[in-house]
Amino acid sequence: MSIRVLNQASGENWHLYNGDCVEVARALPEKSVGLSVYSPPFSNLYTYSDSERDMGNSVDDRQFLQNYAFLASEVLRITRPGRLCAVHCKDLVDYQGRDGRAGLRDFPGELIRIHEAAGWKYHSRVTVWKCPVTEMQRTKSHGLLYKQLRTDSSFSRQGLAEYVLVFRRWAAEGEEISPVTHTPESFPLKQWQEWASPVWMDIDQTNVLNVAVARDDRDEKHLCPLQLDLIERCVKLWSNPGDVVFSPFAGIGSEGVETLKAGRRFVGAELKDAYFDKAIGHLRSAQAVSGQRSLSDLLAGTAQ
Repeated sequence: MSIRVLNQASGENWHLYNGDCVEVARALPEKSVGLSVYSPPFSNLYTYSDSERDMGNSVDDRQFLQNYAFLASEVLRITRPGRLCAVHCKDLVDYQGRDGRAGLRDFPGELIRIHEAAGWKYHSRVTVWKCPVTEMQRTKSHGLLYKQLRTDSSFSRQGLAEYVLVFRRWAAEGEEISPVTHTPESFPLKQWQEWASPVWMDIDQTNVLNVAVARDDRDEKHLCPLQLDLIERCVKLWSNPGDVVFSPFAGIGSEGVETLKAGRRFVGAELKDAYFDKAIGHLRSAQAVSGQRSLSDLLAGTAQ
């Protein structure tokens, strides 16, 4: 199959595209992906590249969500009936000096609205605990400062959690479903009791791939990728060994690394050249290349 991209790379059980995530998703076969897991740009909070195709370059939330809606529809199309899409996100902060009033924006709620409009069904939400002291030290947010609590606690707020929003592609009448199954050996009861919690308290915020070498002078804000243990949980919980896992915002390869480690196959898209190059190295380290494979070979058997 032909996909218009800037570059691409392959290894055993993975294929990575350097290009627009919507165009990459649009070219993938229908019902070929077992799970999508990713962290999208948080509207215009972070700037990843100068490209007009970068969703992080949106002027406001409205423009970002208009662009993101195209992706949500394409990911639905390529997802196997009955399977899931897991999206990492958080509330966004407004500041008085910049926005006129300080407060929060319900970015997760907007993503839910966009996904449901595309045909997904909102399935579940995991709250990922974050340390408020670390957030205060990093952001110096007035709402988290102790001196603000003593001066006027009506401005004080809790720290910002992160979320994993999970959406299901419900099977239409006559569509075949391939269930995700586990055994007591591969997924013990105790592990399920822990992961079934609506709040994951034990995600290690420092367990990330090192992004420092992927940064350049024009990219000042993308400080760390998604936590590896968070990705691991999503992949092991909601996909089968051998499934194709897709990330339209592959970054430096975090989702791909955990996908390969879990015995799944990975297809990713990344627009930024520096991240794409670094992701290749991480994917090759995660699983030694044993000959190049075409995308058709990589996706073969996904309809079984």
